[in-house]
Amino acid sequence: MSLDSSPAIAANRFGLGAKPGELGVIGTDARGWLEAQLRGPAPTLPATALRNSIDILSDAATIRKQLQSQRRAAAAGPAAGAGSTAGAASESSEVLALVTRLPQYYRPIYIAEVQARLRNAIVTERPWIERLVYFWSNHFAVSIDKLAVLGVAGSLEREAIRPHVLGNFRELLLAVEQHPAMLLYLDNQRSVGPNSQLAQRAARRERTLGLNENLAREILELHTLGVGTGYTQTDVTSFAKVLTGWSLGGGDGAGPMQAGATGQFLFRPQLHEPGAQTVFGRRYEQSDQAQGRAVLSDLALASPTARHIATKLARHFIADDPPPAAVARIAQAFERGGGDLPQVYRALIACREAWQTPLAKYKTPQDYVLSIYRGLQLPVADGPRSIAAFDVLGQRQFSPGSPAGWPDRSDDWDGASALMKRIEFADAVAQRMGGTRAVVELGPQLLGATYSDETRASLQRAATDGQALTLLLTAPEFMRR
Repeated sequence: MSLDSSPAIAANRFGLGAKPGELGVIGTDARGWLEAQLRGPAPTLPATALRNSIDILSDAATIRKQLQSQRRAAAAGPAAGAGSTAGAASESSEVLALVTRLPQYYRPIYIAEVQARLRNAIVTERPWIERLVYFWSNHFAVSIDKLAVLGVAGSLEREAIRPHVLGNFRELLLAVEQHPAMLLYLDNQRSVGPNSQLAQRAARRERTLGLNENLAREILELHTLGVGTGYTQTDVTSFAKVLTGWSLGGGDGAGPMQAGATGQFLFRPQLHEPGAQTVFGRRYEQSDQAQGRAVLSDLALASPTARHIATKLARHFIADDPPPAAVARIAQAFERGGGDLPQVYRALIACREAWQTPLAKYKTPQDYVLSIYRGLQLPVADGPRSIAAFDVLGQRQFSPGSPAGWPDRSDDWDGASALMKRIEFADAVAQRMGGTRAVVELGPQLLGATYSDETRASLQRAATDGQALTLLLTAPEFMRR
């Protein structure tokens, strides 16, 4: 790698894609540019209209109550005499009302979150921190495919991830696992210990309440230790018992309990499994919420967790097949600093492998869209059409399809059909902009030393500025980072 490739690597691999003039700002000290972004408080979204998760879920609960009241009123009316048929019809009507009214309520909230995120990506002077926020948001993935998460997926990123992206992994982990979006996504708010107070009361009424292992399993498998690190199904079950009682206020837990603010994290002792539990070889005798916090604290600092996080960071920022030496160096920084994330990030940018191979990573659809918006400084209009590109290109925001998050290897994104969609999107952008960009001059500003002679020649041969812009946005070096 020649030295003058480093500004483009800093802006396009570690950042969100260069914007005009940014490579000049980076200059010859690319690592210093990244290092400077680690200083100061974690950035927030400059959007005051976004709502917090508690308010969002409180209003959703009000909608549910209104629909329940309507159902009761309908059941008490003349149709009540029709017997079970009327009751079934009323229940079906309520379900249909929820299916329509809640998405209508959640959808504008979701759109506002994605728009705020996109607008910030275009203008931010700390693009590396933004990419780190997105990395952790994908690491702790939730999906809007689950209706209960549609309105609060963005608030998980804003309320739990952003404030801790420059803090300690232990604090980040705890904030995420207590956020309503994660609890709702993995159904922990209704998980009941088999020997808990509530389970015993239910048993006397010949009812069975269940233990849910989703959150415990994903914490071990995805959020901390990683697959194949020695934990067992017994560990999963024991940890799930530890996490019973980690719920939400306002009637979102099991049974007729209404304590706490709707949507706010609430520990419910009557759901919690009593007694000591053993997780990953360690016995935890704490009571109530302290037991779960102790397990999370130990998992956050475990050596397998350090290696799991280091591997994912190296895969995201260096190469699809993470270099072992880089992984080891990042993991050592994680353990040495007790999970202090800025130390981990500094170890990442100190890895020579991160600077040796320009264009090692193929852009995901999100990366591609953000780099176009940022490189062309495109405005973000109001309304759903402004974020449609993510859907069209195959990466609808906050919708990875599973708790594992979006894949992070080129093979998952570089198929022929996906490439054609990018070309069509790039051409639509170019045609809409017309001749408003001096494209030949724009190429070096966005790609620096990675701008190839072949791409330069093809742009010079283009019949129109629009065609030249399409060629730039679909050039191999623009498709990669």
